[in-house]
Amino acid sequence: MFTKILIANRGEIACRVIKTARRMGIRTVAVYSDADRDALHVEMADEAVHIGPAPAAQSYLVIDRIVEACRSTGAQAVHPGYGFLSEREAFADALKAAGIVFIGPNPKAIAAMGDKIESKKAAAAANVSTVPGFLGVIESPEHAVTIADEIGYPVMIKASAGGGGKGMRIAHSSAEVAEGFARAKSEAASSFGDDRVFVEKFIVDPRHIEIQVLGDKHGNVVYLGERECSIQRRNQKVIEEAPSPLLDEATRRKMGEQAVALARAVNYDSAGTVEFVAGQDRSFYFLEMNTRLQVEHPVTEMITGIDLVEEMIRVAAGEKLRFSQDDVKLNGWAVESRIYAEDPTRNFLPSTGRLVAYRPPEEGADGAAVIRNDTGVTEGGEISIYYDPMIAKLVTHAPSRAEAIAAQARALDAFAIDGIRHNIPFLSALMAHPRWQGGKLSTGFIAEEFPDGFAMPEPQGEARLRMAAVAVAIDHLLNARKRQISGQMREPDAVRFASERVVAIGGGAIDATVSELDEGPVIHLKDAGQEHVLPVISSWRPGDRVWHGTVGGARATMQVRPILNGVRLDHAGASVEARVYTALEARLMALMPEKTSADTGKHLLCPMPGLVKSIAVVEGQEVKAGEALCIVEAMKMENVLRAERDATVAKLLAKEGDSLPLDAVIMEFK
Repeated sequence: MFTKILIANRGEIACRVIKTARRMGIRTVAVYSDADRDALHVEMADEAVHIGPAPAAQSYLVIDRIVEACRSTGAQAVHPGYGFLSEREAFADALKAAGIVFIGPNPKAIAAMGDKIESKKAAAAANVSTVPGFLGVIESPEHAVTIADEIGYPVMIKASAGGGGKGMRIAHSSAEVAEGFARAKSEAASSFGDDRVFVEKFIVDPRHIEIQVLGDKHGNVVYLGERECSIQRRNQKVIEEAPSPLLDEATRRKMGEQAVALARAVNYDSAGTVEFVAGQDRSFYFLEMNTRLQVEHPVTEMITGIDLVEEMIRVAAGEKLRFSQDDVKLNGWAVESRIYAEDPTRNFLPSTGRLVAYRPPEEGADGAAVIRNDTGVTEGGEISIYYDPMIAKLVTHAPSRAEAIAAQARALDAFAIDGIRHNIPFLSALMAHPRWQGGKLSTGFIAEEFPDGFAMPEPQGEARLRMAAVAVAIDHLLNARKRQISGQMREPDAVRFASERVVAIGGGAIDATVSELDEGPVIHLKDAGQEHVLPVISSWRPGDRVWHGTVGGARATMQVRPILNGVRLDHAGASVEARVYTALEARLMALMPEKTSADTGKHLLCPMPGLVKSIAVVEGQEVKAGEALCIVEAMKMENVLRAERDATVAKLLAKEGDSLPLDAVIMEFK
């Protein structure tokens, strides 16, 4: 067994590998760029080596610097994580030439399966059903359009070396193919250093199901069940689960055996994933094979009890698999949410900045469920524009799918992040979505259920009453504390706290009164003529960001932020300002004028912090609605900003190469 390994990655996956290596008694070496000098993975590792400037192309993607870091520290092996160099045959070859073990598959398997074009050719040769498409390299937009016309629309344009949704576009017309081809090639070049793309038929209403395989260097290969990753946005997975609610045992076995046969055909000898696109009728087609550890590997680990990182290390050290296919048993259900630094209310555009607060839910048992949080950040850290916007992966495991989803919803409510925008409200709303809960999934789920984008929902029904009750209970607690301040006037001139309150919440008002019991306050609410009596029990104290307790006997978790005359509460995907007034204060507040937002209709604002890649217009140019104005890059994704209406460009206030903050004015119109 190795005594020291280097992790050629960053963020949560580097931290994840370090945890297993530490448990195995293996020392670890981290590598870091200028942007990651104070990162968590650097702090966790036994040693750390600086490898270059912030851009990945000048640091994490430079093979020679990784090899030199191994030499200088005496690392015997390298775990590549995912992304970066993890599926680069040249990297595995360079390590082998330097006498360093690659904790991953052999270079020939990477060449055969890691390249999406070559893997489809290999699958076709092995009589594996593949999606119709053109597997050759496409050199021009015109060539791409010709191929797409022959296949039939819609088509998918994909980077050959791609992954994580980068370098991928769906096109429904020849015009979209031409533009998508250019964007996919550009993203592929900047993300992977390889701009080759191919085109294939896009299966309508598909599901994304993948099989985890594990092989050793002695010819043994097993599959560890499946994961469903159909909840995607911009072809990037958002929520994953294991097992899949679609598959039955016969289909699972068929997909697993096909994945193993494909792995055997290339002598696969590490952890890998065979991805399939599946129809609602359980038909399936080979999509690609990822010759690395997947982002979503924790859900497989939770239902099998197998540490995939440990198995990768043991296999790389020459050990045989310690179990056979018959030993693999699936236990319960696991759900994973990817928590991203992005603004779901602004079409999920990236958000960068400092994590003023980062308080994940406590890991471990939550009743019958178990909570796990894989992360690479800490409070006070910074989310950079240079890398993927993932903050953490929140995983819950429980005996059933419904219990795992309920535990995930509670854990998301307890996940406190301040300082940047994040997608937790969106994830919470998804957990409560009837279609998600029913397992009626497809890769078009988000586009179909949120066609106009995501807007923070107002609390409704029982959720609104729960939040109102908590707001009143918090106000009551604060008033009780104020009564204990020394030096106050005594009877009969003392300030009297009115027992009746009015809660302004969700655009309406609820009358409230409070009575006391030994366990806590009982909140009496009168809403739309109906009365509700809700005992509230909690150990919450002023200053706590998360409120845990019961409302009306039911468990509830919500986040609390103080505001004037009340609190902002985040619960079950809804965020609301709940202000608690006396009756007189409520009457006076109703007379206050509403503040209106400034008109920004004549400006193009930068929708996220990012780098101006190009500007497609000049001053004085007339533009039509939908016309491309400029491209802004953030976190390895290129975003085309378009004109919302017909207009004339009056003034350009930014130029190519500018690094802009959120809402910076790029150009003015007249």
